Amino acid sequence: MGSSSVRTTGPGIQVVETLDGMHQVQPLWESVPVVWANPAVSYEFVHSCVEAYQLADRLTVVVSGIGPHTAIAPLYRSEASPRLGIAGQNQIFEASDFIYSNADDLGDLAQAVVSLRRPLRLNRIPVESATVEALEKAYRGRGLVIKRPATGCPWIALDKSWADPDQHLNSGRRSDLRRLRRNAEKMGTVTFEIRTPDPSELEALLSEVYAVEAGGWKARAGTAMNVDARMGAFYQAFAAASAAKKELRLAFMRIDGRPVATQLAVEANGGFWLLKIGYLEEFKRCSPGILLMMETIRHAANVGLKFYEFLGAEQEWINVWSPNVRQCIRVQTYPFNFHGTWALVADTLTNLRSRLKALSKANRRNK
Repeated sequence: MGSSSVRTTGPGIQVVETLDGMHQVQPLWESVPVVWANPAVSYEFVHSCVEAYQLADRLTVVVSGIGPHTAIAPLYRSEASPRLGIAGQNQIFEASDFIYSNADDLGDLAQAVVSLRRPLRLNRIPVESATVEALEKAYRGRGLVIKRPATGCPWIALDKSWADPDQHLNSGRRSDLRRLRRNAEKMGTVTFEIRTPDPSELEALLSEVYAVEAGGWKARAGTAMNVDARMGAFYQAFAAASAAKKELRLAFMRIDGRPVATQLAVEANGGFWLLKIGYLEEFKRCSPGILLMMETIRHAANVGLKFYEFLGAEQEWINVWSPNVRQCIRVQTYPFNFHGTWALVADTLTNLRSRLKALSKANRRNK
């Protein structure tokens, strides 16, 4: 890896700062049997994010070790501050982590990251991740590490019983689902499909996914994939890469052939990873998103997957299906230098403003 795309900063340590460099380390990246196989730590996910959000000129991907003992920190530099963050976390808002298979492989990587002398903000890291302890050890005497709770990731531990998902719900919820299904059937013929699209049919199917997702509040909020151009480009690129590996799943609920709810997901590493959902608001009387969710949970159990990962954030409607949450934390580091001091002061002032704002609101409510 001795080229201008990848520079050596120490024994066994490489720093990638270009897309060409990412291509060079792709085989190493994909050789790591990661602890938590979230799609957000995959090469395809990060590469798609770098291209869609134009992060190529701000890459700082740190690579340590070789073969299955490789550990990687897929970092990028913020435009507005001296911070480093994980590519994808601030753009797609999914939990992610450094890439590693064993905690022992993280020591040199953490030391190399600290040697960059830049503050880190890792917004959603699994609380049990070995990355946290490795960074704390590497920063001893060299900076501060502050941890705070972050939004967790709900999930279902699947077994054969989930082939009949509604048996995991109470009688009231089961009654609600039957009512919703009847409402849907009054509108027309209800069908469900879960597709593993070939690259040749991907464009047409994705256009349906994008159109359905834009048929609700996400379009008004500006977060729909066909409204947010960069997000749309990201999912198009990631979907294409996942389809090439036969891991992409596009799910639809249709009424008289018209798609009224959809899911974009990845089926890999023993799990069904749900990345995007959407439904047409004009059909909200039958809650098509919930009905489709039941079918994809059933599918995941029937094909022998071990877990169904909702990703995203904890929400009340998800808790109906499972109380399981992968707890996450936000990790912020402040090296003992100018950049670290700047970041610490900036964060302290931001936190103070937030507390004062909350206190002001509380005082107004009490008057």
